[in-house]
Amino acid sequence: MTRTPAGRLFRTATGHDLVLTRTFRAPAADVWASLTDPERTARWFGPWEGDAAPGRTIRVQMAYEEQQPWCEVRIDACEPEQRLAVSMVDSYGTWLLEMALSETDGSTELRFVQHLTSVEGIAEVGAGWEYYLDMLVASRDGSPRPEFDEYHPAMQRYYQALAAQETPDAAQHA
Repeated sequence: MTRTPAGRLFRTATGHDLVLTRTFRAPAADVWASLTDPERTARWFGPWEGDAAPGRTIRVQMAYEEQQPWCEVRIDACEPEQRLAVSMVDSYGTWLLEMALSETDGSTELRFVQHLTSVEGIAEVGAGWEYYLDMLVASRDGSPRPEFDEYHPAMQRYYQALAAQETPDAAQHA
């Protein structure tokens, strides 16, 4: 199956924002549970453990990565059913992620943002988040899980082209 990349890249004062969106026919509360309940995150990303609260650190297992590593994730902001911001540091660098929900007429849009200080490796990062967000979709609608090779290297050219283009300020698209 051919997957169509949907990520966008915007300049910011500190680098770039990689922005991906998905829309669900569900209330924000239900989509929020898919992002925060450990049983539900296990279906598309991995389980987590710990005391989840702003300023606290939880342990998250990346269940769909080689060797299924556990990593520490700090909860930077949590506004239930609206916004979750997290950060983590691993061997690939610092990951600053935000997930924002907006509900309109029974549908909820998830706006996923990774704040980047560099676009190095964007082809892998973009394809990876496309994969995980489609895993989220599959976990919610019961469709078959996607295969990672449908994303990388298939989306590599798209994300490399994004990094090469000049993009407007993210503030214009927030």
